[in-house]
Amino acid sequence: MTASDGGAPRHDGASSPDAASSSRGGDTSAGSRRRVEQRGLYFDELETDVVYAHRPGRTVGEADNTLFSTLTMNAQALHLDEAWSSTQPFGTRLVNSMFTLSTLVGLSVSQLTQGTTVANLGFGEIRFPTPVFHGDTLNAETVVLAKRRSRSRPGEGVVTFEHTARNQRGEIVAVAVRTALILLAP
Repeated sequence: MTASDGGAPRHDGASSPDAASSSRGGDTSAGSRRRVEQRGLYFDELETDVVYAHRPGRTVGEADNTLFSTLTMNAQALHLDEAWSSTQPFGTRLVNSMFTLSTLVGLSVSQLTQGTTVANLGFGEIRFPTPVFHGDTLNAETVVLAKRRSRSRPGEGVVTFEHTARNQRGEIVAVAVRTALILLAP
């Protein structure tokens, strides 16, 4: 799955030694070393019914929740007002569920879609079975539910992902089904 065509990117995410040395302006000290560049997986590399575990996780702080809520104009007291939230069923502020969703998808990017996504096509089922609180650590995993080549866009495929986030106790805090357009391997 690799190509050695005088510096073209290789399918395995590496570049040939010639490309590595030429990108450094002729420095050949590492010219014989294989170069590995982090990227997501191409459509061809994604497998259905495989669990892709995304690490490291992300601990959510109070500042994350406050900043995200205010940046997105979500003035919900349940996210911002501790005094009022302490009188509500959970007894404290909850992390904004849109922050949880964004973090869930974001945790998958470097492993699955960095540089290989063309576009998000949409979200299907999204649910938040357990609330997230300040100090919780989110870990994520993804299963590819389905994939097919695009009928209208050669060189691209449609992939349906199911992303799941768990807190540090292993409780599921979010599930999202997402469809995206992904590049085929060059």
